Amino acid sequence: MNSVDPAILIGIGLYLAGTLGVGFYASRKIKDAGDFLVAGRRLSLWLCTATLTATWMGGGAILGGGGAAYKKGFLGVIADPFGASVCLFLAGLFYVRMMRRMKLVTVIDLFEIRFGKTAGIFSSVIMIAVFIGWTGSLLVSIGFVLHALTGLPENTGIIMGTLIVLVYTVVGGMWAVSLTDFFQMIILSAGLVVAFPIITGEFGGVQGFIAAAPGGSFRMTPQDASLPEWLSYIRMWMVAAFGYLAGQDLIQRALSSRDESVAQNSAYLSSILYLTFGLLAVLMGIAGSVLMPGLENPELIIPKLAIEYLPSFLIVIFISALLAASMSSADSSILATASVFGQNLVPHFPNRLREKGTLWWTRLLVPVSALIAMVVALYVGEVYALLLDSFSILLVGLFIPLTAGIWWPRSNTPGALASMFGGTTAWLLFVKLTPELPSDVIGWCVGLLLLIVVTVFTSRKSPALPLIDAEGKPLEYADRLGTLSPFRQGADL
Repeated sequence: MNSVDPAILIGIGLYLAGTLGVGFYASRKIKDAGDFLVAGRRLSLWLCTATLTATWMGGGAILGGGGAAYKKGFLGVIADPFGASVCLFLAGLFYVRMMRRMKLVTVIDLFEIRFGKTAGIFSSVIMIAVFIGWTGSLLVSIGFVLHALTGLPENTGIIMGTLIVLVYTVVGGMWAVSLTDFFQMIILSAGLVVAFPIITGEFGGVQGFIAAAPGGSFRMTPQDASLPEWLSYIRMWMVAAFGYLAGQDLIQRALSSRDESVAQNSAYLSSILYLTFGLLAVLMGIAGSVLMPGLENPELIIPKLAIEYLPSFLIVIFISALLAASMSSADSSILATASVFGQNLVPHFPNRLREKGTLWWTRLLVPVSALIAMVVALYVGEVYALLLDSFSILLVGLFIPLTAGIWWPRSNTPGALASMFGGTTAWLLFVKLTPELPSDVIGWCVGLLLLIVVTVFTSRKSPALPLIDAEGKPLEYADRLGTLSPFRQGADL
């Protein structure tokens, strides 16, 4: 695109300036590390739902998902949004209520409580690696949007996006992230809802679009597939529905909620909203395969559709929505990385380094994390693939011990460490040995087997550490079963 309506650029500029303004406003609420990391645990249901949905509705869901649907239809996006929506529901059903009751600050805190110092350090390293990669994928999507809009080189767009997200995150922490996510979710929802009927209007309506879509676009299961293809299909469900559950960004929203009920109900509501708006982006990607066939980079299809078919004032809304989607996830990912470092690694530093405190270290690590992720982004080619690969690490390394730590009282430190190290090692090993098979599924099976076997054989010499509440009292199994009620205390809604 050689020239852009100046009004569009002005509108986008005002949106970005407003985002920074919200960040500086939020900075006035930051008094201590609790405010910066978990917003003082004061997020309401609607704010918690908005920030959780916006966090997940990032570049992977919109640009990556649209591009994957452009090439393969629904089968290309099983992981996101379908598997990711299942993950949010499972989080509400089995995980977030318990973690909020424990008043944790990061998901790594649970590993330290249940499995000790070594498990905490190893899981911290895994988490930081994951979110550096995921942040990189989100910064790539920002670069794609700015490139499609202005013709700027994608790398220039990545650098610009990084600087904007960095400023309001380091200034306002979780409060800034939550408030900007709330407004970004409104813009994103409006953009998708407005753009979708205009795009399908090019086919004469939704029925015309369905009729014109390539054959098999809406198929949810593979046909006449080989065993490796079926395993890859299962892998997409597992990485999203299970791997994401151990993500710091998801858990950080639950821990920032006003109470347990808000944590649980926001996950259920986010599951519904995420699937709804994620499907709009997927359907637009399928529509783009008909309207703009042969794109060299299919992950540019969503912004290209907007620029080609929407009037100028709607382009402002929609491009702002795309930027909102990427920035709302990028800020959360950067904060998640810095939070884990400040909360879970800094306490193991020498005394002279710990003196600065958690808040100081976390704020310092925000720009460091952002810059490292930016370097990753400058060398990344595909948003959706990096998104999945990043969360494969969570699937093989953290999901199994996290779940066992909450739901299997007998699980112990040797079993958890064996699962974490063994699952991760098997994943890395089978990437080389069996490239035709999904190595993360193999690593998951190895991790599960090791957890059970090692726990059983070491339980007498190494008894399990208890799961405790905020007052340090052990949580009985009956307390955990109390979480199994969708929309429990629904009056809060």
